[in-house]
Amino acid sequence: MLRILHLEDSPTDAFLLKRALTASGIEAEVALAQNQAQFSAALEGEPFDVILADGSLPGFTGFEALEEVKKRCPDTPFVCVSGTGEERQVKALLSAGASDFVTKDNDRHLIATIGRVIAAKRYQTELLRLVRHNKAMTRLVAAVQQLSLARDLNGIMSVVRTTARELTGADGATFVLRDGEFCYYAEEDAIAPLWKGQRFPLSACISGWAMLNRQPAIIPDIYADPRVPVQAYRPTFVKSLVMVPIRTEAPIGAIGNYWAVQRKPAPEEVELLQALANTTAVAMENVQVYAELEERVRKRTAELEAANRELDSFSYAVAHDLGAPLRTMRGFTGILFHDYGPKLDPAAKELMDTITGAGKQMSDLIADLLQLSKVSKAPIQKRNVRLDDLARQIIAHLRVDDPKREVDAQVGEGLEAQGDPGLLRNVLENLLSNAWKYTSKTAGARIEFGAVSGPDGTLVFHVKDNGAGFDMKHADSLFRPFHRLHTQTEFPGTGVGLATVQRIIQRHGGKIWAQSEEGKGASFYFTL
Repeated sequence: MLRILHLEDSPTDAFLLKRALTASGIEAEVALAQNQAQFSAALEGEPFDVILADGSLPGFTGFEALEEVKKRCPDTPFVCVSGTGEERQVKALLSAGASDFVTKDNDRHLIATIGRVIAAKRYQTELLRLVRHNKAMTRLVAAVQQLSLARDLNGIMSVVRTTARELTGADGATFVLRDGEFCYYAEEDAIAPLWKGQRFPLSACISGWAMLNRQPAIIPDIYADPRVPVQAYRPTFVKSLVMVPIRTEAPIGAIGNYWAVQRKPAPEEVELLQALANTTAVAMENVQVYAELEERVRKRTAELEAANRELDSFSYAVAHDLGAPLRTMRGFTGILFHDYGPKLDPAAKELMDTITGAGKQMSDLIADLLQLSKVSKAPIQKRNVRLDDLARQIIAHLRVDDPKREVDAQVGEGLEAQGDPGLLRNVLENLLSNAWKYTSKTAGARIEFGAVSGPDGTLVFHVKDNGAGFDMKHADSLFRPFHRLHTQTEFPGTGVGLATVQRIIQRHGGKIWAQSEEGKGASFYFTL
């Protein structure tokens, strides 16, 4: 039903206008104001859909009425209904902001004008509603993005308390957490203090009602709703409110909006606020997941640090507690050979050779273990490294240590990489020494160090030989410490070198793999 304010001092004209509305089928509640005082008082009450005003009352003109409307309710259509249609007066009123001008004797024109003005007003109202809704949706999307990045509860509350107000144009907003059987008002954003930091029983507050009933509480007048604990609201500015639960299934809190005037929020406003609350629930669950993950990471980090300390202690024990008696054993064995070697029979000499060999093997194993531990933790200092120069130096040393060997060693030109020089030398020493060792029983031994460009443009380095090779079914264990594919008597070694190589390559962000066939050599490929 339309609400019409009619400024008219003639009861007869007022009656005729109301009769014309009824005859045309327009259902309207018409409030009659016969003078300026009644007109001003009517404007203080509930808003009207349209205002009809006589052009001239004793002591109060249509122009004055229009100015008062423009000050108090500028969006309400104003139609001048006059007994005369003097052209100058009509133009002046329309120029001043009147929606239209009709004469009292033209009922059909009046009804049409009222219909047109009301339709235009409704169109404008709907357009403004859509604009506000789109603006609110944009703000909600921004809030969702912010909440997705929140990593703690304070961050969530900071986003929600301001967004909740902006979505509905509220005068205040609260963020309430469920604390057992109590509502804890954890945060707020309002024109005046509300209840931040206070706790109330679930059964004694609206936020508790929304959580217990798992649905929004919409209250246009707090003093007319029995659910409201009025005494708690009297010291505040609040006249109306809406409260939505955070998560409708097993609510964990609530979000409240408050207004300083009596107001019933539109359904879409409640939906926006509930959408914000639903997103808030997801954000709070994510924060809990992140906290649990961080705790797991913290514990795992502590465990790794403890394991590293234990590994350091083990490395120290290997270097000192095992190394010292081993050095003593080897030293006295050497003295025994020097002083008593000529006096020993062949069987005794063979036993001494076995002891000496075992001691050397143990010494080499300790050295390799310490090296593996070192390369796993040593800081990497990357710079440009000429790998071809390193390879030539290593091969030269191998020839000096084994001058009787005839090996065709080929090294590519201009092979460079970014990495730690010391660690990359360790890689090439292991790979080239292995190639040298496993070609020791091969006639026409060949070793090659080079590189080719991979499918993705990455440089793939390789060390190839034509030595003993191995069965590819054992390739998975090739880089495990202490796993050897040949016997100690056939090709001596500790089984730690390739594990060390793999660790260094991985620390440089690369990978290593091998291809081989028994009796036809082996090829090791790696990237950096």
